[in-house]
Amino acid sequence: MQSLIHSKYKKLFSLLLLSAFLLGCGQNGTEEDIEAIKAVSSARAEAFNNANAEGIAVHFTEDATLMPPGEPSRTGRKAVENYYQSIFDEYHAELTSEYKEVDVDGDLAYGRGHAKVMLIPKNGGDTIHSESEYLNILKRQPDGTWKTTHDIWNSSNK
Repeated sequence: MQSLIHSKYKKLFSLLLLSAFLLGCGQNGTEEDIEAIKAVSSARAEAFNNANAEGIAVHFTEDATLMPPGEPSRTGRKAVENYYQSIFDEYHAELTSEYKEVDVDGDLAYGRGHAKVMLIPKNGGDTIHSESEYLNILKRQPDGTWKTTHDIWNSSNK
């Protein structure tokens, strides 16, 4: 009888350990991961405000996809750089943005946020004000840094 009780407790204990392990595998990342991802977003915004297309693109993977509203997708870090450079060639640009939500699952993460952009034409004309909701997908790189694999946004202008 004692052997039967011992066996039941052993099975229960094993199930508890397995449950704890499985729950641990689904963790939503550490605070360190979330702060690193927010830092990527801040660095991209700073580069945008400094008209630094290369400084934006460096935070994307080599095969990243950029999906601006009403335009074809662009693939690759160089295409991301060219997209932003075309904006900076024509406009003085100002951006404020922040993540409203960041979630991490292993080596993948997403950040959902809100952005406001002001584009002032270099050759005169009306200033363009835009607001958008955006979603970034990020992947942890072999060196531990986070880079954007997908960037998609829409216009939330009213």
